[in-house]
Parts: sequence; C-alpha cells; structure tokens
Amino acid sequence: MQNTPQEPLKMTIHYEEAGAVWRLSDLFLEHIPFDHENLVFCCIGTDRSTGDALGPLTGSILSNSQFPFRIIGTLENPLHAINLALTVEELQQMTTTPFVVAIDACLGRQKSIGQIIVEQGPLFPGKAVNKELPPIGDISIKGVVNVGGFLEMLVLQNTRLHITYSMSHKIARALSLAYQRHLLKRKEYGNHDRNDHNAREQIRYSNFG
Repeated sequence: MQNTPQEPLKMTIHYEEAGAVWRLSDLFLEHIPFDHENLVFCCIGTDRSTGDALGPLTGSILSNSQFPFRIIGTLENPLHAINLALTVEELQQMTTTPFVVAIDACLGRQKSIGQIIVEQGPLFPGKAVNKELPPIGDISIKGVVNVGGFLEMLVLQNTRLHITYSMSHKIARALSLAYQRHLLKRKEYGNHDRNDHNAREQIRYSNFG
C-alpha cells in the first residue's frame, strides 16, 4: 500500500500556510512506511535552547497523544549531542533494521524562517554549530527556526519559543493525521467507491489548517 518515491524527496511547506497540516500529512503518508515493523521517530534537540527545542517538543506532543510508534527524544529525555552517537549505534544493532524518521531544528535565511523541510535521507545534527555528530534518519524533517551564518549557538538560544512550539505542534499534528489516514486507507483498501475526498470529510479536513 505504500507508494515508492520515483524521485528524491525534498519539499518545503511554511507552517503558517493554509492547509499546512494536511499538506504535510500528504507527504508523510506517501513517504513514511507506517506498516513498517520497526518504525522509529528520533526527535533531536535540547530543552535548554528555545531554538533547538523543536525536536523534543515534537517528541513530547507525540508521546502524549495516541501515536503508537517508538519515539526517542522528548523534553523530559532529550536526544542530543551527548547521547546521539550511542542511540545511532543501538539503532544499527537492532535485529530488525529500523526505518528512522529524524526531526530537528535548523537555521537558514531570513525568508526561510518558518519553513518545514521534508527530505529523503538523513539529517546531520549539530552542523549549524560545528559539531561532528553521526547522520541519522531515512527521512528527515527540519524546521527553520532562525537565521544562520553568525553566532549560531547564540541565535538558537535566543529564538522565540512561539515559533519553535508552533512548528513542532504542526509537525506532530501532521504525523498523527497521516497515521490516521493510513489506518483509514488500510481499512478501505480495495473499495473503489471511497476516495481521498471521503477521507478528508471523515477526518474533518477543516480542523487541519
């Protein structure tokens, strides 16, 4: 039931766009294998920096919902520079190779602030602050929280919590919606009288702006 991407995935959606949650869920539904027996979400960052808290905020929101997959990285137990390498090693040693969705904050241009980037392949944590950390993820989700290029650590620490929280909330909602839509499609698989428009109505599309 999962569609195999024909081209490398790289899509960008601003978190304030109309229908951003639904559009993100479209990407997640197509590119995240929710039927995978070892699907893991690695939410990278720290609660000690407002800009770098996007990952653990997303992890906490998902953990407090009915999202059924393994989540590594929350506000209570962050996944950060100290424990990332060990976590990557543990994932690599699993009997069943995991499919990892990696989520992290990043810095970019002024005009890119607020963009959520969904990309095929791993992300490279710590790159913005010149830390050498192992790459992680089969699919990466990055949120541009502030401007990069100068004093990145200070920039992250002085990022508005509002934008970090708002973006993480949209990402978490879109992931939950994508999983709900996956369950609905699986339930209705083979029924040609039902289509994606019906799915939107049943899940109340208007609630996912």
